[in-house]
Amino acid sequence: KKHVLQTVCALEAVVLRSFGPDGGQVLFIRDTAEAMLSRSGSRILTALRLEHPLARMVVECVWKHSTVTGDGSKTFVLLLASLLRMIHTTVCKDPTVSHTCNSRKAAEAALARRLADELLAFVLEDLDDLITVGVVPYGCCVSWEDFTAKTQSPVHTNNHHVQKLLASFFHTRLGYTHCDFISNLACELFASWKFKNDTPALSLQFVNDNFPALHTPVSGFPIDCSRLIEGQIIHRDFATPCPQTENQPVKAVIFTGYLESELLRAGEVLEVGCGEQVMEENSSMKQSIVQFSAWAERSLEWVIADLQSLGVSVLLFAVKQSPAVLALATQAEMCVVECISEDELSLFAQLSGSMPVSDFWMIQPEHVASLAFCRPVLLGAHRYVHVAFHDLEEKVMVKPCSLVICAPGEGQTDQYACAFRDAIRMLLTAWEPLGMTAHTASKRTCSNASPFQQRVLEPGCVIPAGGTFELLLHHTLRQHSRSRSVSDNTNMSLPAVSQLLAKALLCVPQRIYSYKHKTNPVQNCSTKECPLQDSKLSMHYCGQAHMSSNFFLIQYDLLFRQQFTNTFQSNDHTITHFCTMLPLKHR
Repeated sequence: KKHVLQTVCALEAVVLRSFGPDGGQVLFIRDTAEAMLSRSGSRILTALRLEHPLARMVVECVWKHSTVTGDGSKTFVLLLASLLRMIHTTVCKDPTVSHTCNSRKAAEAALARRLADELLAFVLEDLDDLITVGVVPYGCCVSWEDFTAKTQSPVHTNNHHVQKLLASFFHTRLGYTHCDFISNLACELFASWKFKNDTPALSLQFVNDNFPALHTPVSGFPIDCSRLIEGQIIHRDFATPCPQTENQPVKAVIFTGYLESELLRAGEVLEVGCGEQVMEENSSMKQSIVQFSAWAERSLEWVIADLQSLGVSVLLFAVKQSPAVLALATQAEMCVVECISEDELSLFAQLSGSMPVSDFWMIQPEHVASLAFCRPVLLGAHRYVHVAFHDLEEKVMVKPCSLVICAPGEGQTDQYACAFRDAIRMLLTAWEPLGMTAHTASKRTCSNASPFQQRVLEPGCVIPAGGTFELLLHHTLRQHSRSRSVSDNTNMSLPAVSQLLAKALLCVPQRIYSYKHKTNPVQNCSTKECPLQDSKLSMHYCGQAHMSSNFFLIQYDLLFRQQFTNTFQSNDHTITHFCTMLPLKHR
């Protein structure tokens, strides 16, 4: 359908100006006069007010893809538009299509549907192996230990490669000026949260799940002021005076509810009336209320005394407490922090090893967390609670820390925070082992499977950025098309499908090198393949210095193929499910 191509091309025009290393940033002004600055394709597309249902559907698919991979949104749209143009050209030039108006439209729709099915079958059956044989040999594998490789010179360690990987990512998101600083800060963050005896995927997943509680945006300062702070920042201020606890142990308890018993809970109604009988009932009720209030006050005093006996000096609450609780806590020289978010309380419980208290009558030693300190910290215009934990070297992690992200404006801090979050997702996808389809799994179990086929799902594989992936895959697909044309004369559609996908892939490097005169990295970067060491492929890059160190992931993910196929199965939008054909690599 031509209107499908027009709709996707309109989305392509939106992201083109921010695509590639020389792309610009997009400034959005909300109705509230707030500004949003971004180069993220998913943020740009989701910020659009789209009325066309097909456009909204494509943007939703882009958002789902970016939510998992952290990257590739603009490449997603470019490749989809390129595929649609190739399909449209192929259908229009096909000599078998009838020239009658009605029959021609039906024939074009049928041919487009057939090409879509053949493309999907080609990806499911052959694309994995083609990438393994034609692209992976030009890459290398980086390990999680590279983040902490500080004993050698950075130039001679894979840590240099990891930093350049992140620098390439942040370059496309934040610009050239601060990409090195941000990438180094990200490496320090990931190294601090490196779990012992765990896979990189689990460590990165922990950081990704807890990122809202692990970072603090600070407006009004340059980006160079961003840093890591030991321990955890709780984004609330003290509700009671904070006593000096520098030279004594600090013990804290988490409460999920109210510390003082309530007479009336939410939704309950107290009825007050008049009349002789009602007056007697009200008198009895008044006496009961007084008795309950006295009992509640004594109970609160007992709870505070119990906490004092356990040495507790910091009370962390998920909800706001009554004035009586604050008064007794102040009298007992206890710090109170109210209305802490669920994410922050969950992170605190995991780092301290304590359990939240749901019943204040059952406070046990396992509910008490031991802290190195608990004190206020001023970050920008806000004062927060800063807690640090005792040495966890013997437990599960190296050094818990919080990320402080500084930027001149609120919109920029949000932009940097989103870039950090997407970088985490990108690395998580890189090191996360991918599942195999039943067809691919059966091929892997064959005794004659090549070493490349057996290593296709090895995590941490990266390749130089700048369109290298698309160029290598384009060359591989063309070779595959020629070989199938010679060896298989029964199915002539497979070479055509391979050629179609190969031509569509060229849109990415063409766009990258269209902004200014640049040289193809494949031409300038000669590679020398080394023997396999420890079942890993090692490569030496002998081109320009900046090209040899700029890496991007070739970790392809077909997780959404079936989901996209189901989404785009409607008759009017059949052609749009070509987006499922492509490896969901990172741009």
